[in-house]
Amino acid sequence: MNRRAALQASALYLIAFAAAAAGRGAEFDARAWSAWKRRFLSADGRVIDDGNGGISHSEGQGFGALLAQAQGDRTAFQQIEAWTRANLLVRRDHLMGWRWHEDMGVAPEDQVTATDGDLFRAWALLRAARDSGWSEWAGQSEDIARDIADCCLRPDPRVAGSPLLIPGSASRADAERVLINPSYIMPRALRELGHAAARPELIAAADHGETVLAELAALGAVPDWVDVTPEGYAAPVEHDYLSGYDALRVPLYLTWSGNAGHGAVKRGFDMLAQADLPDHVAVVTTLGGVLLEQSNFAGYAALAELASCKESGKTTGVLSVQPYYPATLELLAALAAREGGACMQ
Repeated sequence: MNRRAALQASALYLIAFAAAAAGRGAEFDARAWSAWKRRFLSADGRVIDDGNGGISHSEGQGFGALLAQAQGDRTAFQQIEAWTRANLLVRRDHLMGWRWHEDMGVAPEDQVTATDGDLFRAWALLRAARDSGWSEWAGQSEDIARDIADCCLRPDPRVAGSPLLIPGSASRADAERVLINPSYIMPRALRELGHAAARPELIAAADHGETVLAELAALGAVPDWVDVTPEGYAAPVEHDYLSGYDALRVPLYLTWSGNAGHGAVKRGFDMLAQADLPDHVAVVTTLGGVLLEQSNFAGYAALAELASCKESGKTTGVLSVQPYYPATLELLAALAAREGGACMQ
């Protein structure tokens, strides 16, 4: 598909997707959003990961901006974006340094990027201008999208012309082995940004990413990290070969992208359902499905509800004591239910 055809196809996809999504889902819970802000958002716009030593990172800033836009909270959006610009834009490109410590800011070794954070920040900026009408952010997403396309895509060693989304601009990738994190593949964000920035390779990365996720799901639980080689998938060099806290997001992003019938959504639900304690879900398993860790945090349960097409519409867990990550996933799951279109399972 040539550049013009890819962009035209993307435009038709976005029109159809918006029509499909219009009638679905739980309302975003304003009380839960207020509770999330009280617990995890500082007065100057820093999203605090209390389960990780109180650091901040590009993922949290991207998620926070997206949630603020979705809630129509212009003040919070402005605060989050202002903090991000003042503290994480330490590179020569438009991507963020991935981690910030209160006592040292972004250390030299943390100036590397995390693609999911950049992807969600860019998507939040696009939505702010396009959907919320916050005109001061018009065009702000495009430079980020172009840098993601230029710095964070690599060829699949198995399939000529098919781009893989890599975890960061400095992530290990060569002709023989490309490290990927399957949970960074957010097809809807990639497609919308690819269309807005006239970068069809981002659209291609979404399409090929869905194929990769289907292939991985056919093999077993989707891993947090995996190497792609000319012969297929292999254990990553520098990470445990497990399905855990990262991979939990795979069914979330596919459902949010209008693809609830994807094989990785069913596989994700099966993984979450491995728990053997009441009111718990599995959060870490082997790729063969052997249970290693389980949790009763409401945010993880919300992912299981979403993956099973159960629309509870409740985000009460954010009001209880659960740390940043499950609390944020709970709000994202509610948003995905609202925006993800008809449930097809």
